[in-house]
Amino acid sequence: MGFVRGLTFLLIIPTALSAQSAESITSAVASITPKDIAHRIGVIAHDSMRGRDTPSPELDETAEYIAAEFKRLGLVAGGDDGFIQRYPIRTMALDPTRSRVRFANGSDWALGPDILLRSGVSSSAVTGVPYLVSGGSGDSSIMEQIPTGSIVFLVTGAGASVREMMQAAFRREPAALVWIGQRPDASWNRMQAMMDRPRPQVGSGGMAFLEVQSETVQALFAASGYDAALATFDAQAPLTVQALERLAVEIDLQYQTVREQAAPNTVGILEGSDPVLKHEYIVYSGHMDHVGVGTPINGDSIFNGADDDASGTIAVVELAEAFATLQPRPKRSIVFLTVSGEERGMWGSSYFAENPPVPMKQMVANFNADMVGRNWTDTIVVIGRHHSDLGATLERVNTAHPELNMTAIDDLWPEQNFYNRSDHINFARRGVPILFFFSGTHEDYHRPGDEPEKIDAEKQSRIVKLMFYLGLEVANAAERPKWNPESAAEIVSGGR
Repeated sequence: MGFVRGLTFLLIIPTALSAQSAESITSAVASITPKDIAHRIGVIAHDSMRGRDTPSPELDETAEYIAAEFKRLGLVAGGDDGFIQRYPIRTMALDPTRSRVRFANGSDWALGPDILLRSGVSSSAVTGVPYLVSGGSGDSSIMEQIPTGSIVFLVTGAGASVREMMQAAFRREPAALVWIGQRPDASWNRMQAMMDRPRPQVGSGGMAFLEVQSETVQALFAASGYDAALATFDAQAPLTVQALERLAVEIDLQYQTVREQAAPNTVGILEGSDPVLKHEYIVYSGHMDHVGVGTPINGDSIFNGADDDASGTIAVVELAEAFATLQPRPKRSIVFLTVSGEERGMWGSSYFAENPPVPMKQMVANFNADMVGRNWTDTIVVIGRHHSDLGATLERVNTAHPELNMTAIDDLWPEQNFYNRSDHINFARRGVPILFFFSGTHEDYHRPGDEPEKIDAEKQSRIVKLMFYLGLEVANAAERPKWNPESAAEIVSGGR
């Protein structure tokens, strides 16, 4: 870098960074190197880690490796046992013979012949008046008429309409969701045969998601004075929501515990330097698990998960190392979090959000990195930019650092709903503004070919540096980030 260009670079460092000297910032950024990234990804995505399944001894080994790095960097331990936060996993098996769905009119559906359990492990019986969502023409915002915690019966068609309606229903956080469809008998029988397979449960186990045939519901409606046609999808009919007052229902699912295990998150905290702002926190996150060992492809059965998501995990470690070198430290505190169970349903981040080491309301931003080591050399997709003023902050920081040759762009795949598919969503739903750094999938996604040698460590180093500058800007800012009101109304469902 020539003298004039270097001077210009120093002048465009955002004013919020002035708490640290330019020399300290430059030194911190210089600690983020392709060599370190490649080495660390090579450690946790090595064949010996056997794909870091949740739970597994290799996942525990990965967590201990990261914990040792956090300790070496002088971070404060944020787990229950040092830097490790462990969450319980109970494997449960449904007992269909003891499980029932009972209605106030005397109808009784048996698990298997009449109704299928698709997912979820309800810890207690769910009762209430169900709400029926039917029709295909209209705005899915009509779901807002459904009280949170209700039982929802949902009649949908196929394809995109199913996704949109399911997502709208899930946002209401129902106690149970019953999908009314038309599955061929052979497919129904296969699903029924698998229904009592053991299911792992973390925390409350999640909402019960069930499926019933349209014909079964038509008979129930006819016997209760409701129009049986409401149980059949009509794409031209207006979308409606109605309470089925005459059909109060109890969904009682009975289980047996098959196995009890645990899995790790790793949590390190860098305390801020400001006596007031140090009680607010930025969270950097990435998931350290992958999908383990599977069916061999070209003779290779180990799904290494180098990009998904050893890349994001090591981004968090590199950021911890960079921030730990700063003098003075940033004004706000920073949580460095690597979670497990993302591939199983975001178990680790869900548990962390329910059991945080610091209050969720004091977390001002979450920057999540998932698959940031491949694809374009000069572009990073950042999802969630339009939901808060973090998008404007990112744009300003990105513009201030052309030397990174890394352009942050908007979501290229909104139809794939990536906003709801990684760990940041467990922060967003609790009111924490997020940005999701993501380079997209590729031909090795969830395949043994996701190997360490395919990582573009030089490209990733520039992404991590951008995340560093962004975090430092937010950590030193006078005001915490703010949601856009419309996005908050859509996404935020509560917190602590």
